[in-house]
Amino acid sequence: MKRPAMINAELLERIVDASEDGIVVAEQEGDEHILIYVNQGFERLTGYSIDEILYRDCRFLQNGDRDQPGLDRLRAALKAGQACREVLRNYRKDGTLFYNELSVTPMHNEEDNLTYYLGVQKDVTERVEALKELERLKSAK
Repeated sequence: MKRPAMINAELLERIVDASEDGIVVAEQEGDEHILIYVNQGFERLTGYSIDEILYRDCRFLQNGDRDQPGLDRLRAALKAGQACREVLRNYRKDGTLFYNELSVTPMHNEEDNLTYYLGVQKDVTERVEALKELERLKSAK
């Protein structure tokens, strides 16, 4: 059942671009998930411009840091066409590490075919570092 549009496309784009979180849309091409849309929040989060991001697989954000359990779970969820949420180590354009809470949701068309993936990316670096410090303090006792 299709819901009527409550806001126009221009307002929706302004709303999405105003988000502090990175919002992306990807489509599958072979083994890759190619970014076909990114909001301004994603540009601010990563330091990359839209021209440097579009039509690439998001893997470039790991900067070679691919040995992460969250990546294995993410790949399995994508392969199964399921939603998932993982915290990953990513790197900004300038090379600085940030912890990215990535939520991926598969999107289906009217015929229930998987067409796109919606990704929402949140910088959780402060939270991860605070938890690490807490663990360090606990183990020092």
